Amino acid sequence: MDRALEFVGNHPFLFGILAVLAVLFFTIENKRSGRKISPNTLGMMVNSQNAQLIDIRAKKKFESGYIQGSRNIPFTELKDRIEEIRAIEQPVIIICDMGVQAGAAIQMIGKDSVYRLEGGIGGWQGAGMPLVGLKDTVPKKKGKAKPSLHK
Repeated sequence: MDRALEFVGNHPFLFGILAVLAVLFFTIENKRSGRKISPNTLGMMVNSQNAQLIDIRAKKKFESGYIQGSRNIPFTELKDRIEEIRAIEQPVIIICDMGVQAGAAIQMIGKDSVYRLEGGIGGWQGAGMPLVGLKDTVPKKKGKAKPSLHK
């Protein structure tokens, strides 16, 4: 440990450059993946700015549960519908499973007023927000019949 600290002390310029590069990397990466909004902010933007919700999950996942008012444009079809999304004048909020794929979609769209839902559908549900069309995917347990004392 002492040798590592001595190395840092002997090469401050090198570690200064390393720190600047690390800050630049995280700044650019954050900007590249789009501005994130929380589930609560999503509701406010829909109500006050008529924000448009676009869910980029696969159709089957979308149909199993989605945020009210969102429309489904699967990520695989996004390239073919970029101009349609760019033509939307209101803010656009991109929704995916965990918020990662939405960052790639924002890069493809390349418009300032496009946001991504932080944490995606998982973050939405984690905040206790409801989904429309949510199907009960957990099978009901069949309980064993209790033994009867009567014949």
